[in-house]
Amino acid sequence: MKIEQTTDLAACLALRRTVFIEEQGVPEDREIDGLDDSALHLLATHDGQPIGSARILLDGETGKIGRVCVLPQARGTGLGAALIRASLDVLRVQPGITRAKLGAQTHALGFYEKLGFTAYGPVYDDAGIPHRDMTRDL
Repeated sequence: MKIEQTTDLAACLALRRTVFIEEQGVPEDREIDGLDDSALHLLATHDGQPIGSARILLDGETGKIGRVCVLPQARGTGLGAALIRASLDVLRVQPGITRAKLGAQTHALGFYEKLGFTAYGPVYDDAGIPHRDMTRDL
């Protein structure tokens, strides 16, 4: 398994389509939000095949990790945590970035807490799925 920063946006979008649009029912116009061209992208592969991805948006001192997805056959392998750790590594080398933020699906709050994130603010609806914002210092 390998995770690298990528310019292969088509591979990342295909993964996101499978997980978010087809599996979770997120409307396509919510998933494809026009921010991908200004984002950094990570792609996880196994034997050369894409199996997961993440997107990072830079905003002031904050790096927002989002669109983290893992194909069903790769779940339970530690890939999700590895994508978050790789995202944090990318953020640590960005000039002026001091913290990471993400919007976690509420069922995954414990997963992100184990990676050093702390929830704040109220639960909110994002594409019909309850979320809560989380942050951590780098």
